[in-house]
Amino acid sequence: MHGAETGDPGPAVPIAAVHDLWWTSACYLDDIADGNTSILAGGALGANEALLASVVTGHVLPLRVLRSLPVPEPVRGALTDEALRCAAAAAGGQLADLGGATGRATRDAVAEVYRGKSGAPFAMITAMAAALSGADAERVDRWREFGSVFGILWQLFNDQEDLLSGRDEDLRNGTVTYLLACALDGATPEHSDRITALHAAAPDSAAARTTLTGLLRAPAALDRFRDDIRGFRDHALRILTGLGGDPEFLPPLTDLVTGSSRVLL
Repeated sequence: MHGAETGDPGPAVPIAAVHDLWWTSACYLDDIADGNTSILAGGALGANEALLASVVTGHVLPLRVLRSLPVPEPVRGALTDEALRCAAAAAGGQLADLGGATGRATRDAVAEVYRGKSGAPFAMITAMAAALSGADAERVDRWREFGSVFGILWQLFNDQEDLLSGRDEDLRNGTVTYLLACALDGATPEHSDRITALHAAAPDSAAARTTLTGLLRAPAALDRFRDDIRGFRDHALRILTGLGGDPEFLPPLTDLVTGSSRVLL
């Protein structure tokens, strides 16, 4: 991002570290929220200690990094604002995800959850890179929107990998995914009730998970899923095209979008 704006990616290395710290913490906290304590096995820290360390890693250390950058105070303030905006939006998305119910599983509703829990951290880092590069407010806004849409694509890709890997973490955790919303969209009341019942049983039943996976991969559901991925992809690519920038650094960004837009199922 910084390279696309300036031709030099070097100054953005510290905020790349911020992004890495944020995701390391977020993935850990997500495991804890889902009840996955296997990550503690053999660790030097207990659950409460590790939880505290994760909060420090994901929030305190990034702010320390941002405050230490040798940049004008208005830029430092803008970077800090992006970190705080991300923390609030991502937490809101994650809370909505944890409290999701199949009865409210519309595609628009799930996309909004994804825009929070996965779009916010990518929006944070793209807006930070733009602000650090000296871009004006309008370009920062457009880069932030690019990051937000890319975050949705990343989550849709991640959802597919979860099913294909056989981990089925989303089904085990009762997560309301976009693919589930695609399966419910347009379903008859009887079919919708069956999907809802299987989803409720999936955390404790391998048979329910197997049956539900088959329904999620039905042609009609996958057609909706594929069409919507293309829509998000095209939106992200339109933003990139409109922004323009250094020809050495724009192609990798385009590749990130197209690579995350593959339909694997």
